[in-house]
Amino acid sequence: MTLANHQIEKLIALCKKGNQLAQLEVYNRYHKAMYNIALRIVKDTAEAEDIMQESFIAAFQKLDSFKGTATFGSWLKRIVVNNSIVQYRKNQRFTEIPENGIKDEATEETMDTEDYTQIRVQQVLKGLQGIHTSYQTVLTLHFIEGYDYEELCEILNISYANCRTLISRAKDSLRKKLETL
Repeated sequence: MTLANHQIEKLIALCKKGNQLAQLEVYNRYHKAMYNIALRIVKDTAEAEDIMQESFIAAFQKLDSFKGTATFGSWLKRIVVNNSIVQYRKNQRFTEIPENGIKDEATEETMDTEDYTQIRVQQVLKGLQGIHTSYQTVLTLHFIEGYDYEELCEILNISYANCRTLISRAKDSLRKKLETL
């Protein structure tokens, strides 16, 4: 057992007893990573912040259900991903209509100072934004977050065969989108 794992186990034990300083330390260790996970899914900074905070509250309230079979970080990550997906699906009911003439700052490119690898990464991310949202979600969870097929099946509540098909179709869609860029 590594020193970091031993320390987090001690912190979790203190959190279970209601120690707020231990909760703050756990929050400080994980909040940036959990925010980034939420942001990649919901694509809104304010919502990602809310999801991250609500996930920590839920995690601290449900610490008794943490069995220790996985690392605390992966357990917390699962809570954040699930909360993010729920929020993302709620937001899909509404369609944003961009105002004419206003450019999104995120689409402005600064290719002059970037090397080839960074350019390619930007192309892939831009291509990812141009494909269907379900494809974006599954590719982000699989390739960026590192979830395997079994974990994706649980998270997305789909069968293993459906998961493999969805990832395959998402990759094909992204590949076709990248050919046009």
